Formats: sequence, C-alpha cells, structure tokens
Amino acid sequence: MRQEKINLEPNSVNSTTELMLGQRMLNKVPEVTIFFWIIKVLCTTVGETASDFLNVNLGFGLSGTAIIAGILLAIVLFFQLRTKKYLPAIYWLAVVLISIFGTLVTDIMTDSIGVPLEVSTIGFTIALMITFGIWYASEKTLSMHSIDTTKREVFYWLAILFTFALGTASGDLMAETLGLGYLVTGLIVVAIVVAISIAWKLGLDSVLGFWIVYIMTRPLGASLGDYLTQPPKYSGLGLGATLTTAIFLTAILFTVVFLSIKKLDRTMNKSSIPKIQKYKYRYSTLIQTMAVITVLALAAGTGYYFRHAQLVSSTATSTTTVTAADAVGDYDSFIKIEQDALQFVNAGDFASASASGDDLEYTWDQAAAKLRANDSEKWDTVDQTIDDVLRQLRAVNPDSASCVSALETSITAMK
Repeated sequence: MRQEKINLEPNSVNSTTELMLGQRMLNKVPEVTIFFWIIKVLCTTVGETASDFLNVNLGFGLSGTAIIAGILLAIVLFFQLRTKKYLPAIYWLAVVLISIFGTLVTDIMTDSIGVPLEVSTIGFTIALMITFGIWYASEKTLSMHSIDTTKREVFYWLAILFTFALGTASGDLMAETLGLGYLVTGLIVVAIVVAISIAWKLGLDSVLGFWIVYIMTRPLGASLGDYLTQPPKYSGLGLGATLTTAIFLTAILFTVVFLSIKKLDRTMNKSSIPKIQKYKYRYSTLIQTMAVITVLALAAGTGYYFRHAQLVSSTATSTTTVTAADAVGDYDSFIKIEQDALQFVNAGDFASASASGDDLEYTWDQAAAKLRANDSEKWDTVDQTIDDVLRQLRAVNPDSASCVSALETSITAMK
C-alpha cells in the first residue's frame, strides 16, 4: 500500500523532472462529451448576442467592445495557462470570451475595415491551417486529449481563436453575402455535422472530425441566436440580445457548476495510438485530412459560384417593382422606414423608434445579398450608417440628437 502511494505521488522525482523540462501537466481541456458540445453551442450563441449587446445596446461600438473583450480574455487566459489541470470555470470563461473576441475580429474586418467576407474566410482558413501545421510539426499531435504542456495549450487556444473567427466569417458569408439566411445556413451546418459524425463512425480520424465540427458549431450558434433575438413577426422568439445573453450565460453557469460537482468531463492524459502503429496512423490521417479538405473546398467553391451567379442574374433581371425584402438597387423602402423612425424620435417615442429599427434590420438583412451584388460600394457605405442607426436607437438611454443625426446621415447615404 505504501509503495503504491509513492508511485502515484504527483511530487515524485519523475513528475518534478517532467514539469521542469516539458511543463507537463494533467490534460487542460475537458473530455469531449455531449456536455462539451452543449456548452460549446451555448458559448457560440453568447459570442453573437453578447457582442451585439455590448456593441449596440450599450453603445461601445465594435472597437470598444473588442478592446474590452480582448483585455478580459488576456486576463482569463493568463490564469488558464498558469493552472496545472483542467478547471471548468476558468476554461469555459475563456471559451465564452474568445467566442466574443473571435466574432468581433471578423466583424471589425468586415464592417470597419471593409474586408470582404470571402477574403476573411479564406484568410482565416489559411491562418488555421498554418497554426495546425506548426503545432503538428512541433508536437506530432493535434489531439485534444494531450493538451498537457504550455506549448500545446498555446497552440490550442490560438487554433480556437481562428476557429471562431473562421466560423463567423463563413457563417456570415453564407447567411448574409450569399443571402441564404441563418435558418438555411444552420441547416447546412447541421447536415455537415451529421455527415462528419457518420464518417467518424465509419473510421474518420476523431481529431480531424473534432476540429471540423468545432468550426461548424459557430454558425450553428449564430443561427440559434438569430432565431431567439428576432421579433415574432419575423419568425423569431423576440427575446432580444440582452435577455438571450443572460439566459445562455445562466445556462452555461449551471452546466459548468454541474460538471464541477459530477466531474463528468474529466479526462486523463491518453494516447489512443500504439507506438508500433503511429507511422501507419499518421499516413492514414494525412490522407483523410487532404481528402476532407478537398471535398469541403470543392463543395464550398461550387456552392459559392452558383449562388453568386444566381444573385447576379437576379439583380440583372429585377423589375422596378420591389418590396423592402426584395429591394435591388432601390433604397426607397429603407428610407421610408428610417423616416418613420425619425418621426418617432422627434415625438419622443423611442419604443416605437426601436421597433422601426427592428424592421430596418430584418428587411436590410433580407435584401443585403442582392443589394451588395448590385453595388457593393454603396452597400458598404449604407450598411455602416445603418449599424450606427441601430446602435443609437437601441441604446440603453437613447439620445435624441444622436438618433436624429444617425438617421439623417443614413437617409442621405441611401439617396
């Protein structure tokens, strides 16, 4: 009994040597169970709604919100990297913050800098592949079961950041630029996740499958957030960004507390590959990775080409009779909505003005793909003014003068 205790003692000579030389520790990430994916989807939804709440409702703007989220993320990651084992509260708080920050990185590139979503999607894909390449070259594994050194954990969190940024860019590309909407985008994502799950059952490498699904859950969470926040007349539940964020943060908190008590997400360091089979395994994984990337790239490229061609064709053949949801090159419908909002603001009825903002956002999102295809430069300009209008109308304490200025600027930009 005494000898067994000595062998398992974490402060033994061997363990101390490992800590000094390789910073080796217990696995720093949770076991990939159903609870993992539940919290992951909750976090991705919070990343969407919380960034909207801070940016629009509290009026911090994209840059201000990104600075706040970035500082908090740096603090939490500092403590996460200093721990020697998996601590649910710190780990999932880091995921929530990196979800918000990753979302904002893409939004700033798109809305503030003007980088097309096509470019950011490709760029983040390349950045993620480079991260994985350097990680694998250095550690010979990308497994989530062996995040047991500081170096591996740094690679892990960098990859997580790029997955959120990529998920945001690709999801917005499908939902907004290509005009598929978040419902259709969500269904496409679910189909991909199901296909990957089936492929895993048939022998797809679990690590490869994990990272693909991790990326895909970001647009899935955004679709869920969009459904919860949209008004009922637009087929949503009308909870708004504030309430949705509060509900999901509470759900994350209770789930993390439950896991902390039950310890159902604990995992020991493990290697599922016998040493004698490692060469064969790595070759098989390389072939699988190349095959999956090729299939996804071909499917994405083909889908983008035909959908973009469809939008261009639709724009060219559109008649002059359009509605707000189908407007192509005609901004009169949106001007009318903003003029109504302006009248409400001048009358001091900010509740009705905010409701007009909801109408403006929904109809603008519905028409965005065709408007952008018709005149991308004008669309970019108007889109930024509409963001400012929504920020002012939805502020916790809206200012009349600021609302009037934002609305008049936006109306002028549309003419």
